Amino acid sequence: MNAKSAISKEIFAPHDERMLGAVQVKRRTKKKIPFLATGGQGEYLTYICLSVTNKKPAQASITKVKQFEGSTSFVRRTQWMLEQLRQVNGIDPNRDSPEFDLLFENAFDQWVASTASEKCTFFQVLHHTCQRYLTDKKPEFINCQSKIMGGNSILHSAADSVTSAVQKASQALNERGERLGRAEEKTEELKNSAQQFAETAHKVGFWWAK
Repeated sequence: MNAKSAISKEIFAPHDERMLGAVQVKRRTKKKIPFLATGGQGEYLTYICLSVTNKKPAQASITKVKQFEGSTSFVRRTQWMLEQLRQVNGIDPNRDSPEFDLLFENAFDQWVASTASEKCTFFQVLHHTCQRYLTDKKPEFINCQSKIMGGNSILHSAADSVTSAVQKASQALNERGERLGRAEEKTEELKNSAQQFAETAHKVGFWWAK
């Protein structure tokens, strides 16, 4: 089981949440944390995770998760509701870059993702989630590549594929319905013709019987 699957199972599933995406990060600027110098827990890996509750109405959130050196388990740290996210800064809209900033109501963090590709995928999921779950205040996405925001997004491509498949299936059903409708009309016409023929034959037979 990879780290992200383990985080989803260990951190979010027990709280009836679904993890939508995650990105492994390091700080671009290190914060001074005195307790680490006085017997803290040492080195660790950090993940920024996006999740949503299974209960309705669904609530999306961003959670900082850590895995400390020598441990196989994960620890939930700071969590923000998605409504608290004010700005997502992709740093450079002209190239694939692993750097990004997240600005919340009460916090500001500067990160470097493990890869530019991982950052891009996380941004696509984050942008899609904001559009889906936030109605009023949506965060500002700045200095982001166009593929994150629109046409080339893997989410939009998947949605387009599903929509196309549904449209084709609907068209096929309509065409089938029209063919069945025409067949039913033909059957009804043949039935009426047969009935008229039988009535005529009966009348002719009765006349000859006279």
